[in-house]
Formats: sequence, structure tokens, C-alpha cells
Amino acid sequence: MLHTPTILTVNLGRAMRTDYTDCPTGTGIDKRPVDHPVRVAAPGPKGQGTSGLAGDDVCDTRHHGGDDQAVYAYAREDLDVWEQELGRELPNGVFGENLTTSGIDVNGARIGERWRVGNELLLEVTSPRIPCRTFAGWLGERGWVKRFTQAAVPGAYLRVLEPGEIRSGDPVEIVHRPDHEVTVAFLFRAETTERELLPRVLVAGDALHPEAREAALKYRSG
Repeated sequence: MLHTPTILTVNLGRAMRTDYTDCPTGTGIDKRPVDHPVRVAAPGPKGQGTSGLAGDDVCDTRHHGGDDQAVYAYAREDLDVWEQELGRELPNGVFGENLTTSGIDVNGARIGERWRVGNELLLEVTSPRIPCRTFAGWLGERGWVKRFTQAAVPGAYLRVLEPGEIRSGDPVEIVHRPDHEVTVAFLFRAETTERELLPRVLVAGDALHPEAREAALKYRSG
């Protein structure tokens, strides 16, 4: 049973050079909890904007960051399941998430769902996280991209509708939940293992990540 929706930790990362990314500036996937307030605002268009969180590095702007991927959230409950499966400790932030949540069904959140975090910040769910080589290299688990994809618990990207300051322990209130079937997990399956679902994601309307909308329209047109 889920508890009161809460941000367990706010996690920030600093750029580091690795051999598992081809981005010349490295990766900011190593995110760690911070004990101070963090300002969150829309960072700008993809390719120009980086993270929505002040002090958080996003290096590969080809695939990460920007207004529609300003914040990444992952549930502690899902990390706990992965801990059991992988037989290792998974601290908050280890999946590169900015927000480690408790009491929120992140993968069951609907595209366009809105979360009030703390007193000011308003976020909107846009899309799932698609696993990449950097994620696999960082975790060091064999066949990780395939395992993560098959599990279909990807966590959610969110855009910033109203900026604000947040900190670990802030409550989360779901203030709007759209009346359609397109959850984060549904969209993830449509984008990965069940492409035939793509046309159905269009009911999410303008809340859809533009790249997901483009893929769905292309699939529908044949």
C-alpha cells in the first residue's frame, strides 16, 4: 500500500568523464541527494536547455534535458524491487533520477498528470525514460537495457509548469489526472516493445512529449 506521496530526496549530479558515453563533456548520471533547497524551473528547448534543477548537470543534450525532460522521477518502491532482483544496494539517485519518490505510482501516472511539489512547484508528466548505453555502463549490469525494457518500470520525465523551490521531504499532491489510458508504462511499451500501441497514445494530446507524438503520427500514417 502506498504511503503519503512524498519526495524522499532531491538528487543532483555533476559532470564526470567516463568510457561508456560518447558525449565529450561526460555524463551527469551520478546523482546524489542534497540537504538544501533546490530551485526548479523550465530550462529551455531540448538541445539548448539542460536540467530543470539548479546545480544539476545534464551533458548529452541530444537525448537529455530540455523543457519536456526537465525533471526525472523514480519511485523508491521500484528501486526496492530492483535491489532484490540485482542483489545489491541501490541508493536514492542511482538511476540518475532527480526526485526519488515515495507513495506515488510513478509508472501508473498518466501523461498530462500534474503534481504540486511543496508549496510552489507544479510539474506535468510527459514521458518515460528510455534506457541507453550510459545508463547500462553506469550500473554495470549485464544486459541491462534489455532487462530494464522488459520490466517496463521506467520512471517519468516531467515538465515545469510553475517554477518553485523544493527540498527532500516535500509532499506531493496530484492536482490533475487526465481521463485517458496513457500511463507512463503504457507509453514506454508503445515506444519500445509494443509499437502497435503508438496510435493510442495520441489521446494524451498536447501533454505528450513532442517526440512521442511525432513517432505515433508516423506509425499511424504507415
